[in-house]
Amino acid sequence: MLEAKNIHKVYNDGKRSLDVLKGVDLKIERGAFIAIVGPSGAGKSTLLHILGGLDNPTQGKVTLQGEDIYQLGDAELSRIRNRKIGFVFQFYHLLSEFTLLENVLMPALISDEAQAGLSELKQRALALLEEAGLGERINHFPAQLSGGEKQRAAVARGLMNKPGLLFCDEPTGNLDSQSGSGIIALIKKINVENKMTVVLVTHNAELTNQADKVYHLKDGILVN
Repeated sequence: MLEAKNIHKVYNDGKRSLDVLKGVDLKIERGAFIAIVGPSGAGKSTLLHILGGLDNPTQGKVTLQGEDIYQLGDAELSRIRNRKIGFVFQFYHLLSEFTLLENVLMPALISDEAQAGLSELKQRALALLEEAGLGERINHFPAQLSGGEKQRAAVARGLMNKPGLLFCDEPTGNLDSQSGSGIIALIKKINVENKMTVVLVTHNAELTNQADKVYHLKDGILVN
C-alpha cells in the first residue's frame, strides 16, 4: 500500500546541515500495523510527516497505492491527505471553540464529501465517538475532557473520512500508562476490524506489542 525508497531529509540553516534521515526504505502492506521506535530527536516525526505527504523529502520518493505523492500538485496532494490518510498527533489539535461532535465532523465538512449531507455525516461521527467510548460526551468542549478522552476524540476525527491509512505520531505521549494503553488498544481494534493500515511512531517500546512489525530508527536509518 505504501512504499518509501531512499528517503533523505536534510535541514540547512545556512551555516550548517543536519542529516536527519539518511536513506530510509520501507514497504508497508495493506492492513498492517507497523511501529517505528526511536529516542526523541531521532527523526521519527519527520519520517512520518514525509510518509503522510506533510513534508517533502530532500531525496527519495513515497508511493501510495503505486502513485508517487510528491509528483502531484498541491491541490491533489491535499485531496489525498484528506480522503485517504488519517492523522493522530500527540497534542490532539482539537479546536477549543467546537464541541466534540463538531471536531470529529470537521474533516468531512471541509472535504468534497460534504455534499453527502450533514445528517449522514453526523451519524458517522456519532458512531465513531460511540466506538471510542465518548457517546455521552458529544456536546462537551475539549477543555471539559481528560487527556485520554481528547486523544480518543482525535482518533475518531482521524477516521472520519474512512481513510485506508492511519498515521499516529506519539499518540500516547501526553497520557498516563493506563490511558496510553487504552489508546493503543483502540487503534489496534480499528486496525483489525477495518483492515486499516496503521503506522505508529513512539519512543516507548512498551507500546509496540500490538504491532505486526517493529522498526527502530537509529542514526537516520530504519533497522529491524
